[in-house]
Amino acid sequence: MKKLLAEIRACEVCAKVLPHEPRPVVRASGKSRILIVGQAPGSRVHNTGVPWNDPSGVKLREWLGVDDDTFYNPDLFALVPMGFCYPGTGKSGDLPPRPECAPLWQERLLKAMPDIKLTLLVGQYAQKHYLGASFRKNLTETVRDFEHFLPDYFPTPHPSPRNRIWLRRNPWFEKDLIPVLKELVKDILADQ
Repeated sequence: MKKLLAEIRACEVCAKVLPHEPRPVVRASGKSRILIVGQAPGSRVHNTGVPWNDPSGVKLREWLGVDDDTFYNPDLFALVPMGFCYPGTGKSGDLPPRPECAPLWQERLLKAMPDIKLTLLVGQYAQKHYLGASFRKNLTETVRDFEHFLPDYFPTPHPSPRNRIWLRRNPWFEKDLIPVLKELVKDILADQ
């Protein structure tokens, strides 16, 4: 795993199309129990090199029911975005993850983490990649049908402040699904 992570962190495949120096952000261990697959680092994460080190990460840890020390323990949580580098911004926020990343690294990382008990698919990019033809007509329908994907996957919306409107329109997510997610996380972390 150390060799693979070093290879990822040295990647410059997208260097010519990124608006800044590549800085792949990933955290994982061969002992990781829960895999969190997000989209791509935002500007704050790019600047610090710490995944989920922003308001989205605060909300995600709240959803999981874990503190910072637990979340950032790579033997417990693998933090793997679909695109490892900050893609820059567009007209309505951050650009999508670079498409070159996932084919290069996702499968190799999965093989290096044999103890994963649950994969949290945060946002539609992760859901479409991992669920393939099982992805429903949109993110809302995929998240609503979360039980269909258990015990391997748990799809969620992105916890970004930009998604607060989605959360207000879909109160069932935090009311009904978050307690299930917290219980799954608690059980997996207790079973070490």
